[in-house]
Amino acid sequence: MKRLIVTLCLLAIVYATNAQSKSVASLKEKFKSDKDFFQLELGGNFMNFADGFKIDVDKNDMATVAKSVEKLIFLSLPKDNSNYTEFKALQKGLERERYELLMETAGGKSGILIYSKGASIISDLVILVGDNKKGDLMVIELKGKFTQEALSKATSQLN
Repeated sequence: MKRLIVTLCLLAIVYATNAQSKSVASLKEKFKSDKDFFQLELGGNFMNFADGFKIDVDKNDMATVAKSVEKLIFLSLPKDNSNYTEFKALQKGLERERYELLMETAGGKSGILIYSKGASIISDLVILVGDNKKGDLMVIELKGKFTQEALSKATSQLN
């Protein structure tokens, strides 16, 4: 009986650490049947694959962050002015899921928001890129283990 409980607890922990943000997952489900919706998921050792092609990920001190990525999910929403409401709902959903706003840059009706989950070691990053004027809305989710120092170095390149 103890073994069963321990096994179930370990499975629950593994499932919880690999779970995608519920807000991002629901956004993906909502738009997946739209022909203009773009989705790209890269997992595992993709950065090692990139090393094989001699892609320079060390440029601008991004190598540490790039090699910490376990899974990358890239979503591009269809160009439609009403999708900006969905984008705002995603922001609120991330805040309800206890994601913290790590960085925000804005210029007019466009901007970049970076949300993180975790304390000293961050397990999930969600990057929202939006341009309300053009209707371009993108969501990038990075799963992995990122340190605050590595992210600080990487986000300083955006300013």
